[in-house]
Amino acid sequence: MKKQWMTAYLVLTVVICLIPFAGLTWHMSSESSENRRLSEFPALRTEEGWNVTFLSDAGTWFEEHFAYRPEMVTVDALLRGRLFGVSTADGVIQGTDGWLYYKDSLEDYLGGPLLSDRSIFNIAHSLRMMQDYVEKTGRTFLFTVAPNKNSLYGEQMPYYYKVKLGEEHNIDRLRPVLEREGVHYADLYEIFEDQTEVLYHQRDSHWNNKGAAMAAEALLDAAGRTHRSYEGAEYTVRTDYEGDLDVMLYPEAVTPEDEIYYDEPFTYEYQGEVESNFDPEIETVQPEAEGSLLMYRDSFGNALLPFMAQEFANAKFSRGIPYYVDDMFFCDADTVIVERAERFLPDMAKNPPMFQAAACEIALLQAEDCAEEGGSTTCGMTDEGLFVKFSGTVDEKYLSAESRIYLCVDGEESYEAFPMNLDTEDGETDCGYALYLEKGRLPEDEALVELYVDTDGTLTKVYRSVIDIII
Repeated sequence: MKKQWMTAYLVLTVVICLIPFAGLTWHMSSESSENRRLSEFPALRTEEGWNVTFLSDAGTWFEEHFAYRPEMVTVDALLRGRLFGVSTADGVIQGTDGWLYYKDSLEDYLGGPLLSDRSIFNIAHSLRMMQDYVEKTGRTFLFTVAPNKNSLYGEQMPYYYKVKLGEEHNIDRLRPVLEREGVHYADLYEIFEDQTEVLYHQRDSHWNNKGAAMAAEALLDAAGRTHRSYEGAEYTVRTDYEGDLDVMLYPEAVTPEDEIYYDEPFTYEYQGEVESNFDPEIETVQPEAEGSLLMYRDSFGNALLPFMAQEFANAKFSRGIPYYVDDMFFCDADTVIVERAERFLPDMAKNPPMFQAAACEIALLQAEDCAEEGGSTTCGMTDEGLFVKFSGTVDEKYLSAESRIYLCVDGEESYEAFPMNLDTEDGETDCGYALYLEKGRLPEDEALVELYVDTDGTLTKVYRSVIDIII
């Protein structure tokens, strides 16, 4: 009898183990709940010859596609979440009382590691250069930061994250530099912190529709536009919202939560086909409104979009990075807004906007010449379509926290470069720069490129080299 039980146990074990494999014939997992694209089945032979990584690639494919994967992932997540209060999804933090948080916001919540003073300047000054470019054409520019959920509502964060590295955060350090640079900034933190009502979803990383309406009104006020007010407006509450974090953690057992829907309907219309408000580019029209908007946004713009689109005759919403600012000419925008989530501030230091650099006058002859052969300052060139991009690093000994960097081509026109953080072979540095020039402004074959650094009014030449023009 014992032998029969052992045989039955082994057979059952083998059957259970085979189900994920055998089930591929009738129930293959083809979608990911983790906001990423699933891998394709690898080829045994490629154009380069035999695929030596076929077995490992096939293993990865099976891990992502085996039958009933979402169901098994959900069961595992429910057991660990309900019994032990831990998350099985790499990007999700399991909070208390059913709250979920996005793990990418953890460093901000803990107060470190913070961006360097130079990195903070790189963000603020690049925004100021973008603002100058926009406003020179008579348009309005505005920048805002969408607060991380746990920055506003951190009470339900797990106890083991309660000990913080510090109370200062990147956004706290960025605000005064934005003010010093003169960047037009709409501070959503002050607005949300003054509210006693929770305006973010418990099981999503973003604000709810009421929070989005409040944020939109703050942006429109800061841009000097009249608009519909949602304060005291009637609305309906429906328990039909599925949070992004909930879907990532429990793909087959999502718990819908309350969402607010204002009774007065939106009358804007989409231009072209739109799958969701997170499409890379969306254009809208609202014939009853006036003006035109170009808005660079991230996922916080999903709920924000309807409230903004309602107030402009034409609007374009873009998730493109770097920001191709000349879009404002193509959509004839009179208002340009940049919205970025708090957790993406480090990315902003690495991704300055893209537009033709404006020529500027600097006293080149008064510069101290410190350019040295074989120094650590570098300059490279890449083809960026309509532009050529000059980029590289400056030896940190020449830079203070707020030094400006200029590039001169063939001893003629000089341009200010965006200060930026740059990935190098030795890791990330905050001493990088980038500059875009239209191809028609460059000589055909080669050019003398010189770099200058302005620190507190003292100009220093730090680089000089003849480089080939790659057009």
